[in-house]
Amino acid sequence: MNRERRDVLAMAGTAVAGILCMPLAAEAEGKGMDMWTAIKTRRSVRSYTAQDVSEEQVRAMLEAAMLAPSAGNEQPWEFVVVREKATLEKAGGINKFASYAPRAALGVMVCLNREKEKYAGMGILDVAACTQNLLLAAHGLGLGAVWTGVYPVEERIRGFQELLGLPEKVIPVAFVLIGHPRGTAGGAVDRFNASCIHRETW
Repeated sequence: MNRERRDVLAMAGTAVAGILCMPLAAEAEGKGMDMWTAIKTRRSVRSYTAQDVSEEQVRAMLEAAMLAPSAGNEQPWEFVVVREKATLEKAGGINKFASYAPRAALGVMVCLNREKEKYAGMGILDVAACTQNLLLAAHGLGLGAVWTGVYPVEERIRGFQELLGLPEKVIPVAFVLIGHPRGTAGGAVDRFNASCIHRETW
């Protein structure tokens, strides 16, 4: 790796760490956490307290989501924030893996707007990166979140398009459920697996 590339990666790492360490919202609790702590301790949280999630926290999470990289800076994402319990209850009928949705404070449907794609097929990757940013931001704010998959299951896509009134060109990709976690999460996880790494060729 040349020096210039190392410098760019170092600056990028510092920027991400800064984002995760700063309070992104007025109601962000504590001092946040450093980048490695956020990555290593994030969990899929499916059990929540009755405590609400503020609009400031929602804005902070969406701000982080929109900082994700995208092909040609196309930023093809759209979001639907869902707080209505009746709508959250219907989500479980569309995707059985979201059956606990009514217990969450809210859900964020992360969507791909095909009309914003500059490079066909790249938008889904952009939205995946965007969703990861959203999950990390939720964790950094002391919240619990879980990514429930919608894309590429056709019946889920159609079901959520109908439920949320999405245009045909707007594809629901991930329904992220968010709330204050019930109980405490475990410690850091080490999933490093050297056997997955190949050098130059397979």
